[in-house]
Amino acid sequence: MEDSEKVKILQDLIKIHSVNGNEVAVARYLQKLLAAHGIEATVDEFGDHRANLTAQIGQGSDPRVLALTGHQDTVAVSDPESWQHDPFGAEIDGDRLYGRGAADMKSGLAAQALTLIELKEEGQLPAGTLRFIATAGEEYGTPGANRLEHAGAAKDIDALVVGEPTSGNVIFAHSGSMNYQVTSLGKSVHSSRPADGINAISGLVAFIQAENQLFDDVQDDPYLGKLQHSVTVIKGGDQVNTIPDRAILQGNIRPTAVFDNDKVIARLKQTIAHINQTTPYHLELTILMSFRPVATDPKSKFVQGILSAAQTNFDKEIKLDIINGATDASVFTLHRPDLPVVVLGCDKWERAHQKDEYTTISSFLSTIKTYKQIVHDFFD
Repeated sequence: MEDSEKVKILQDLIKIHSVNGNEVAVARYLQKLLAAHGIEATVDEFGDHRANLTAQIGQGSDPRVLALTGHQDTVAVSDPESWQHDPFGAEIDGDRLYGRGAADMKSGLAAQALTLIELKEEGQLPAGTLRFIATAGEEYGTPGANRLEHAGAAKDIDALVVGEPTSGNVIFAHSGSMNYQVTSLGKSVHSSRPADGINAISGLVAFIQAENQLFDDVQDDPYLGKLQHSVTVIKGGDQVNTIPDRAILQGNIRPTAVFDNDKVIARLKQTIAHINQTTPYHLELTILMSFRPVATDPKSKFVQGILSAAQTNFDKEIKLDIINGATDASVFTLHRPDLPVVVLGCDKWERAHQKDEYTTISSFLSTIKTYKQIVHDFFD
């Protein structure tokens, strides 16, 4: 396939509005594209325009399964007027291709689909099975990946490559991500007699003070470093002359392999129990989302093989690295904690979710070449 055709496919995907949903349009486009090249794909719709897609190629003489995965949704465009390029125009300026999802991660998604197409067209079908998994809702709640994991889509996978933007760098570990909510329940009275009430906001203040040093004793992870945590949302009170009887805060924590999600939850529960027992406040904890950390030995044959493929096909210095963002791999490794996982994709992690998001055409084409070599080397 000509490079211009590959770029046109990426432009087509960017032009499809899949902001926090509408993946069915992306999935149907990919299904039609793959079918035009003799590859059957299955689209699984599950309401409200959500859909996953799976496809695979291979000779089947090797029992192993290598999977490529990417998500079809994007984050929202909060202020399109502030963009210099149409968020859904897929405009090209030099080597840059602009648009929402250009980096995160329709470039990786297109590169994965094109990997299957080119391997088939070139008569280079892998001895084993190459599976393509396109998910719904990665940006918020991962309903697609959870549905696929529950259906066993990752049960027989021997290794996984996630196509998030990495500028060609090989990401061998990423932190988990946990969203939680603390609800403070107090007693409402007129603000002229606050001693007769219990200020729910003050209950949150007690938690925030504890949270600030809550993980100071946690050992640094050998790959992921420090556990990151922040209180990011706070709401409380309805009227300035009334002591509020309800207030909430939400926070995000990035668990590591050293201090994983279970340990984080236990620490949160312990802290809230202490506040409830030693103060007049009553706090309740709700876990809103819990993705686990993912790590693969950087010295393993799988990681080193991918590093070699990237170094061969990218015209830049390639490095092994880690990120603090989470991916669908947290779901696919839920019952497969030892599954080898690498994150590798086009430009640019730093541009994800940003105004005038872009990828580079050169990195997009290099990513396709890298994926093809990864497949060849994996089954060689």
